Amino acid sequence: MAALGLALLAAGCAGDGPTNLGPVAAPAEAPRVTGIERAADREHARLVQAFGGEVRAPAMQALLAETVTRLVPATERPDESYRITILDSPLVNAFALPSGRLYVTRGLLALANDTAEIAGVLAHEIAHVTLRHAAARTEREQRSALIGRVMAELARNPSASAAVLSEARYDIARFSRAQEIEADQIGVRTLAAAGFDPYGSVRFLESLGRASDLRPGAGSAGSGRAGADMLATHPSTPERVQAAILAARRAAAPGIGAADRARYLAALDGLAYGDNPTDGLVRGRRFIHARLGVTFEAPEGIALENTAQAVVGASADGNRRLLFDAVQPEPGQSLEQLLTSTWSDPVETGSLRSTTVNGLPAAVATSRGREWSFRLAAVRVGDTAYRLIIAFRSLNAEADRAFETALDSVRVLAPEEASGVRPLRVRLVEAAGGDTAATLAARMATGAGDVERFLVLNGLSPTGAITPGERYKVVAD
Repeated sequence: MAALGLALLAAGCAGDGPTNLGPVAAPAEAPRVTGIERAADREHARLVQAFGGEVRAPAMQALLAETVTRLVPATERPDESYRITILDSPLVNAFALPSGRLYVTRGLLALANDTAEIAGVLAHEIAHVTLRHAAARTEREQRSALIGRVMAELARNPSASAAVLSEARYDIARFSRAQEIEADQIGVRTLAAAGFDPYGSVRFLESLGRASDLRPGAGSAGSGRAGADMLATHPSTPERVQAAILAARRAAAPGIGAADRARYLAALDGLAYGDNPTDGLVRGRRFIHARLGVTFEAPEGIALENTAQAVVGASADGNRRLLFDAVQPEPGQSLEQLLTSTWSDPVETGSLRSTTVNGLPAAVATSRGREWSFRLAAVRVGDTAYRLIIAFRSLNAEADRAFETALDSVRVLAPEEASGVRPLRVRLVEAAGGDTAATLAARMATGAGDVERFLVLNGLSPTGAITPGERYKVVAD
């Protein structure tokens, strides 16, 4: 966890963020069958567990099932059967197994604004299944691995083998991106053939791109995103949007096909939003983990994101980054020893010292790299140590105050605080005369950036007008 946490801190939010929207590769020679198999059930159970369990939302489940039933006859393989599962994850994600199991996260459902949009996602995933993309990708990966082994064993040339494998990685990435564009285009055609608005896919992809920009550090320079994009399995969102627009224009004129916004929003109303309290959650600049009984607050200007490995944060300009994670000390290991053993750069001489934070034993230190300076802390709560690390482009009195303020906020949650932590939920509000995006966003409970988040959640442009009597999504307790 320490090594992974450092990578998160150094790279910021590398890659395209928590979005998959693609097929999951199956074991070699996995048969495509209707019905349930043991192997498919094991894979299903593994995925459900990895994504936080299954959400029980009867109205939304019924809408999704009806949508799939309507889409399948319009596909190239109308005899296929599908089952859909809602995953209890805040990530914006959807994927498919070759067995016909489809998955969407509640995070993705919260981002969509009508049935046509979610139908576009499902049509995309169904296209992956009908085109046998997972099997094709697996076969390509196996062939590349075999070529690499042959080069290593017969040619006895490790450098040549490495070059072949490196080229194979780029080849697989290009192949995967081509699969995504193909699934998008076929998905749009399926939408239109099933009587849905084919521009639903366009709207959702546009929201997807804007949602990615809301993530901490997403727009900062030097975040590592460009390097990650070179091997991304998905094309850039603008590329996908343009391809989807062209496909939609070929399929139908604007305004043709059902969107069914009212029913979709009604089914979405009350669905949990954001982090699950059992896994820790972010409230504005504050992180709260009810199960572990610990909390802290980030410095002003740093937006937090709770990941599976650590809490990470970044300022809008990318000049400050934060990491908060849990480390299990070795038996008898002091906090000072833990800090130095889990940190790769040298600790500045004389900066390592013991202290207390809200009655908890702690250690702090300073480290300076070539481009970044770091303030480090480890705080012991029971048998667990929590590291708080903030990286600064330049270390000065203001940076020191920001670190000390954050460190002073690390404390144990009182039992009544822990028991009172509840998930946020998507709520519908009806706009009144005179309402604006700002007045409706004021009802949001997600902290800084509420106006932009409100606009993205509702698929509204910054200049989009609020219509009195229309229902809009907000995030509230």
